[in-house]
Amino acid sequence: QVQLVESGGGLVQPGGSLRLSCAASGSIYSINRMGWYRQAPGKQRELVAVFTSGGMPNYADSVKGRFAISRDNAKNTVSLQMNSLKPEDTAVYYCNAEVVLTTRAILSSWGQGTRVTVSS
Repeated sequence: QVQLVESGGGLVQPGGSLRLSCAASGSIYSINRMGWYRQAPGKQRELVAVFTSGGMPNYADSVKGRFAISRDNAKNTVSLQMNSLKPEDTAVYYCNAEVVLTTRAILSSWGQGTRVTVSS
């Protein structure tokens, strides 16, 4: 019913930048929360940055000042600009959206993930 497609991952050197994008499509009436999580090898999935249902951005402390989340409500997209990347940012990054469907049911949907590797 809802598809999230991510793009923009890859290999970057420490101190470099990457931009991730996520587009939601399907039977969408509106989107409440939308943002990014990540999962590093051997670790639990954690929040990176998300727009809350009130429209405010919320960041993990570890990325504040380095990452910036943006959203285009008209296009149902969310992007994550990642600057000053560190090796500890290496992870698979997942887009997540809490979607209100056209049936008015609420669904939490995940993308397939995009890998970010920060290494020299």
